[in-house]
Amino acid sequence: MLEIRKQLEETVPVIREYYDGMPAIGIILGTGLGAVAKSIEVEAEIPYEKLPHFAVSTVESHAGKLLFGELSGVPVMAMQGRFHYYEGWTMKQITYPVRVMKALGAKILLVSNAAGALNPLFRPGDIMLITDHINLIGDNPLIGKNDDELGPRFPDMFDAYTKKFRDIAEQTALELGIRLVQGVYVPLSGPNLETAAEYRYLRIIGGDAVGMSTAPEVIVAVHSGMKVLGFSVITDMCLPDSLQPVTLEKILATAATADEKMAKLVGEVVPKIAGIK
Repeated sequence: MLEIRKQLEETVPVIREYYDGMPAIGIILGTGLGAVAKSIEVEAEIPYEKLPHFAVSTVESHAGKLLFGELSGVPVMAMQGRFHYYEGWTMKQITYPVRVMKALGAKILLVSNAAGALNPLFRPGDIMLITDHINLIGDNPLIGKNDDELGPRFPDMFDAYTKKFRDIAEQTALELGIRLVQGVYVPLSGPNLETAAEYRYLRIIGGDAVGMSTAPEVIVAVHSGMKVLGFSVITDMCLPDSLQPVTLEKILATAATADEKMAKLVGEVVPKIAGIK
């Protein structure tokens, strides 16, 4: 991890050529969540390819830009497009942007994704507040020699998705009249969707939604001492006894139906969590 500090020393000065502020919150925008990006009053925009040591998203629905500006009056840094394990990136490459967020001053990570529902009470278009995760990707971004200046050797994942933030999100959704379900997110490596038997297994072990991201970034955020709030947009139903074929086009279309709701909820939640220690 000593290498990560050296990389940060090269990445941060490039960002400072575009933006000299201090983001309070780092945001990772998942598949199809464009309305949140549109809500940001952008002061600087940097394509990933201009940043040393940044991977470049190969997923069609991910724009591949860092946005700096204000959201509801709060300085933020947003990833418009994330990196995935199935693209061939290492765990350290996938999570490097979280290290950059921390290095720039962010103390909070707000992460979102698109996910399939394992819980039969959910429905497409729902927003799920992530209460916890079960990491089944099969790798971990903290493997290797630890750098104590970045975080502890054995970070405790207790309250990984900060309970205070979840309470605020729940109350805010209630006030806005937005249906907000809650559950455990299970990421696998992808890129294939799972079999009916795999969905049944994931439900048995306690999963409510399944995807291909998020856990690595959250692990690094916790390692870095950041607090975390996470949301999943439910795009399809992964119920083994009534499974239907699904395509990326369908997933994106369903994610779009929740776009405005997500933007409204995040816009209200961000200023409420920004000042909490």
